[in-house]
Amino acid sequence: MRVYLDYNATAPIRAEVLDAMLPYLGERWGNPASRHWFGQGALRAVDAARAEVAALIGARPQEIVFTSGGTEAGNLALLGYMLACDGARRRLVTTVIEHPAILEAANALENFGVPVQRLGADSDGRVNPREAIQALGDDVALISVMLANNDVGTMQPLEAIARAARSRGVGVHTDAVQAVGRVPVDVEALGVDLLSLSAHKLGGPQGVGALYVRSGTRIKPRSHGGAQESGLRAGTLNVAGIVGFGRACALAKSELTDAAFRMAALRDRLERGIRERVAGALRNGPASERLPNTTNLSFEGINGESLLMMLDALGVATSNGSACTAGSANPSHVLLAMGLGHARAASALRFSLGIGTREEEIDFAVDAVVEAVGSLREARP
Repeated sequence: MRVYLDYNATAPIRAEVLDAMLPYLGERWGNPASRHWFGQGALRAVDAARAEVAALIGARPQEIVFTSGGTEAGNLALLGYMLACDGARRRLVTTVIEHPAILEAANALENFGVPVQRLGADSDGRVNPREAIQALGDDVALISVMLANNDVGTMQPLEAIARAARSRGVGVHTDAVQAVGRVPVDVEALGVDLLSLSAHKLGGPQGVGALYVRSGTRIKPRSHGGAQESGLRAGTLNVAGIVGFGRACALAKSELTDAAFRMAALRDRLERGIRERVAGALRNGPASERLPNTTNLSFEGINGESLLMMLDALGVATSNGSACTAGSANPSHVLLAMGLGHARAASALRFSLGIGTREEEIDFAVDAVVEAVGSLREARP
């Protein structure tokens, strides 16, 4: 058996999504910017997908800008918004636990001379809303706080932060890539101006994402060329990918409540099984107020990279952090920011479930973890 528990890195494309995409990889190959029959058919498909993406997050279709993924969406949000600002508001506030797409965009802005303030997190990986609100001075243009953390699943107190920010004229962006399709997300309830999301986390194709841009929000484009996507993102649209994205969003919307309940039950079964049978297995992050599909566990005295490779040999795919930091010798920056210490962070693995995860796969994974940890501990000098 091979068990996949790395859905936070990517989810397998769903059969219904692939079926929706295939015609646009074949006979329906028109360019949606063309005015003829071929192009207009593609445009109608894009418009339908735009409405499906918007419906999943409570937005209007015209507020959805398609991108190549969550990274481009986050970069467009931060760089596009901050470079559109003028006057006294020049500072960006974000957090130390963001995905690399946001961390590196903030670093790039800092290199351009934009002042950046980075908020810390507590031992559960949660930003203190009072600290965030206190940071919202008159010089702040934008605050960017992720909705759900990709490493430990912690949900952030975004509504309170956004409410305070908007009352002070500060724009709000959230990286919702891990949250969309797993928990209810509504841009009006959250009060955000910008929200980034990605198709491949919810069973859509890789290489397509979107940025929600609240009507009236000013951002500068980061690519220049044609007038696609209301002039905010030049280039011929990935019609097949966008159609697949829309279908994945429609499926996620129809299944959200049942899927979240089921994944949370399986996550708890996995976590409980490992902690009952493996001495020194410690959960990183909160017991509640987290994504229903995510658990992060440290294993005392174990090298996480060695455990990852042994589990893969036993047939279980998992992760020691964001796929965008794969190859790094350093432990998760999120766990270090939570104050867990280098040894505990270096012994951690993230297990993330998806719509296709089955109970027998969870039990198989528990057995594999028990075997792998036992073997590694026996091999220690």
